[in-house]
Amino acid sequence: MPPEAAGAAGAEAHFRALESLYRHAPINALFESRLEIVDEGVARIRFEAADRFFHAAGAAHGTLYFKMMDDAAFYACNSLVSDRFLLTTAFNLNFTRPLKSGPVVAEGRWVSGRRRVFVAEARLIDADGEEAARGTGTFMRSHIPLSGLPGYRAE
Repeated sequence: MPPEAAGAAGAEAHFRALESLYRHAPINALFESRLEIVDEGVARIRFEAADRFFHAAGAAHGTLYFKMMDDAAFYACNSLVSDRFLLTTAFNLNFTRPLKSGPVVAEGRWVSGRRRVFVAEARLIDADGEEAARGTGTFMRSHIPLSGLPGYRAE
């Protein structure tokens, strides 16, 4: 097998293992969602903005915005790192419209950094195709090996 093919196969295996890690994270039992790593530096999470996530005024609480955007940006960056788990060090979030019930997509895209610190942008797109939020996250390499984490495996 040529090295280019092995590299592509290795990247795909890493992407699937990260998707498995997401599915196995205990927090995600609270949020029905599906991660898809589309390409190196690009991640999408599909989820429902359900009434149980609403605040008293009938729209999604900021917790849902942050969780999904942080995860999308995080996985976009961790798709570039195959040996270590990244950690969020900062996340700036701008709300642009309320999320009502329905399907939502969180899109994360790596912007810069490949050594120690990574920066990614994320946004939420509602069922009407409108942007509901935008944010930027900063992530850094941890000392935690991905290979030792429960769930990090290609399925």
